[in-house]
Amino acid sequence: MFVAVFQLFVCLLLALHALGLAIGGQPRQWIRTYDEDPLQDIVTWDEHSLFIRGERVMLFSGEFHPFRLPVPDLWLDVFQKIRAMGYNCMSFYVDWALHEGKPGNFTAEGVFAWEPFFDAASQAGIYLIARPGPYINAEVSGGGFPGWLQRIHGMLRTADQSYLDATENYVREISSIIADAQITNGGPVILFQPENEYTSAIDNLEDFPDPDYFGYVEQQFRDAGIIIPFINNDASPQGYFAPGTGPAAVDIYGHDGYPLGFDCANPSVWPDGALPTNWAELHQEQSPSTPYSILEFQGGSFDPWGGPGFSKCLSLVNSEFERVFYKNLYSFDVTIFNIYMTYGGTNWGNLGHPGGYTSYDYGAVITEERYVSREKYSEAKLQANFIMSSPAYLTAETGDNSTSFTDTDALLVTPLYSAETKFFVIRHTVYNSVESTDYQLSLPTSSGTITIPQLSGSLTLNGRDSKIHLADYNVGDYSLLYSSAEVFTWCVQKYADKAVLVVYGGPGERHELAFTSTPDVVLTEGEDLAMMQQNGSTILNWVTSSLRRVVNVGGSLFVYILDRNSAYDYWVVNSPSTGDTKLIMRAGYLIRTAEIDGTTLSLTGDLNTTAPLEIISGAPADLGSLKFNGESLPFTQDSFGVVSATLTYHEPTLSITEQDLSEFSWHAIDTLPELQPSYDDSMWTAADLPSTNNTVRALTTPMSLYADDYGYHSGSLIYRGHFTANGDESSLYLSTSGGLAFGMAVWLGPSFLGAAPGKGTDDTANTTLTLPDLEAETNYVLTVIIDHMGLDEDWTVGTDTMKNPRGILDYDLAGHDKADVTWKLTGNLGGEDYYDSSRGPLNEGAFWVERQGLILPGSPADTGDFTAFEGGEWTESVGPASDIVGPGAQFHATSFELDVPEGYDVTYSFVFSNVTVQEGESRAAALRCQIFVNGFQFGKYLNNIGPQTRFPVPPGTLNLHGTNYVGMTVWSLEPGPVMIDPIKMVAGPPIQTGFGPVGMAPMSSWEKRTGAY
Repeated sequence: MFVAVFQLFVCLLLALHALGLAIGGQPRQWIRTYDEDPLQDIVTWDEHSLFIRGERVMLFSGEFHPFRLPVPDLWLDVFQKIRAMGYNCMSFYVDWALHEGKPGNFTAEGVFAWEPFFDAASQAGIYLIARPGPYINAEVSGGGFPGWLQRIHGMLRTADQSYLDATENYVREISSIIADAQITNGGPVILFQPENEYTSAIDNLEDFPDPDYFGYVEQQFRDAGIIIPFINNDASPQGYFAPGTGPAAVDIYGHDGYPLGFDCANPSVWPDGALPTNWAELHQEQSPSTPYSILEFQGGSFDPWGGPGFSKCLSLVNSEFERVFYKNLYSFDVTIFNIYMTYGGTNWGNLGHPGGYTSYDYGAVITEERYVSREKYSEAKLQANFIMSSPAYLTAETGDNSTSFTDTDALLVTPLYSAETKFFVIRHTVYNSVESTDYQLSLPTSSGTITIPQLSGSLTLNGRDSKIHLADYNVGDYSLLYSSAEVFTWCVQKYADKAVLVVYGGPGERHELAFTSTPDVVLTEGEDLAMMQQNGSTILNWVTSSLRRVVNVGGSLFVYILDRNSAYDYWVVNSPSTGDTKLIMRAGYLIRTAEIDGTTLSLTGDLNTTAPLEIISGAPADLGSLKFNGESLPFTQDSFGVVSATLTYHEPTLSITEQDLSEFSWHAIDTLPELQPSYDDSMWTAADLPSTNNTVRALTTPMSLYADDYGYHSGSLIYRGHFTANGDESSLYLSTSGGLAFGMAVWLGPSFLGAAPGKGTDDTANTTLTLPDLEAETNYVLTVIIDHMGLDEDWTVGTDTMKNPRGILDYDLAGHDKADVTWKLTGNLGGEDYYDSSRGPLNEGAFWVERQGLILPGSPADTGDFTAFEGGEWTESVGPASDIVGPGAQFHATSFELDVPEGYDVTYSFVFSNVTVQEGESRAAALRCQIFVNGFQFGKYLNNIGPQTRFPVPPGTLNLHGTNYVGMTVWSLEPGPVMIDPIKMVAGPPIQTGFGPVGMAPMSSWEKRTGAY
């Protein structure tokens, strides 16, 4: 009997161990299986790079969050624009808060579905790196943590069982979705990041970094079906959980880097010492067995409330930054390289954190409106295509930085050596120098060390520039002995005995290249090119100009010599139907796809002006038909196979190009009925919790007034405090919190007491208000409105910053005990049982029109049937720009038609100009406005804080071919009148596109809400 019981006990222990548990409920360390028993064999790696299906691969990746673009039909558009740069990968976060607004209720449908996203990636030929958190930071509310985690007593991102239990449902559900999209199941997902920037902790936190916790997280995902390799992203290169560091080690080690930080206010400042120079050395110390991987490198910057605006962020992290900082990373032989962000998008529907505003443009290469007209987009395209055209780069090894390759100490060169090819990354020794430096370059080549230029002149490196010089670089059957000009791309023509090489240089720079043979060389286009054959090589020397030069080398190699600005107009695109035939072409605004079917070549792309099309490589030699966006084009084809045509842009006729919104027909309604004496708040949530699980701030009130304790996590909050006067009231003190830049206003009955208008640097307000004389034994109601700006984020473990409470922190009514005031509160109707599943748990707030759903299309103000809803008086108005006579909040709504011709991509923006106090003051008025477009909250305008005044709305949210319903809540925090200058709707540049039709985002319409108050 004893033996049987003992055997049963041992079996139970083994079962618990298999489930990842240990006695006492603590997580066990995960015993890794990948090294000894690989879970799959499609994605493998060595110390240089990944292999996919046995082929060595460079991952050139851009960050894109589909939840910041709530139009599934547009995800392919962004993927194609990323692919058109030469990238082959994209990294994405998942925002847990959008999927599990209520504990245990996970949903991923409509604009939150992932299957269309994965399908779009596959269609575009893009691999994916999955980064589902649970914590993601990402400048989203709570760093991706849902607000209900404030009610978890345990410390977040630790082995505390209450936290681990809270993640189980989310991890299981999102893993199931991602697992189905793994490359092992035919999907595009090839790498998986199980935690995010688990790199920093508070000083007194024990066991950090904690392998028990990290291993538990990894095992959660493995148990849920994730079998692709794990990769991590230390916030800086610390080496945490690199292979060989313990049982919780990841498969591939990676880290992040934001060397210029986020000082958009000083966009020309590159601080001394900001360029990382020791990362290659650290990689060899920390993870020499894995490819050098950077999971987030700076692609722009976020901007705070009251900041200088994203145009300054774009200047900070511009094309010069890409040339210096990205090429510095290539000198370290980075082969898994992800740039954050590549398309930023929009913090619609309150999804952003309180440190940022609605736009998340980020100064990225693709604008918030999805335009690709920024120079940094074109610069990234040049670099990515070079790396993708240089297979020798993938096995190159970094040498020591040296000034010996040039004749000046002002320049520093980092060499990379592969079996044949040599790469030389050159920059200024003082990396942030703005000086131009002339130099001679001495390169070790297969023909010995050669000092260039050999023929004449000097090379030049301008300030804040960097170049990659080459030696022994193979171009098909030809070998570049060296080149000071940078390579954009090259290929061997599939349909003819021909190769094409495209090189470029900066404006006015002298360059030289040489081939390791002496074939016949003919200048077929252009002038002012010196050519010489000596010592068994052929040398070309020139000064870059805007006039193109084309050189025929040996009859079968064509070298296109361009200036950098001209190179921006060239595109590389593959035709997958013919075994990935590579086409190189000069074209217009964007080339998306190419398909070759026999002698027919079909291109899709976009135009913003009429442009020449010249296909210099890849077209069938006997091209019979050329199509662009489905239309046949007349063309010519010369004896070398070059195809020439014209891409014609047709200016569309738009029903609206710029419109003063007051010209629409508007209706308005009071959205603060709570101020009326007859208002009944009996259905509101009673603030009756005498304690809180919030571990960041202890209660200082009799009952918790923390909004998250009652399930309200976004938008706005309204509190109603009931008390009976005793005649001794003289003042009211309130301590409130709504996050950075929040505003707060207080009424006693219908009388305005005052407001805290908000600052971009303040997340709490301590306000003392003077009360009028109150009549004893009379019941009064205090109404407090707080603008909820989102929950805080902080990747530092142990801070639990997302638990910083929102709402009323403390209060004191003079002449009363705190218990004399009883409080009720509301946020969005239903709180965590939110009504509008199509727009998610964060889109709505506490304003009455939001609780009633009147922001949604189909509401009375949209249909004109005001009898469909009783509960407020609608009046005609001139719209949100009407003068405001005093403090309060109104909702203005209108419907209008748009008729954009098919085949054009147009993004409309709502543009504010100025709001001032009317009483002779020029100061900015404290006014807050929310913009709802077909029910989606697509803008939060803070007039007195800024900086955002233009709010773009993507097609698919705005209906370009039909009716739109737009509403705006206008909340004045001023005691007196306010004047609003015209608000306009403005069309962006109309892009003639071959992308195809864009359907409307999945969205629900208005229905009268049962239980709305």
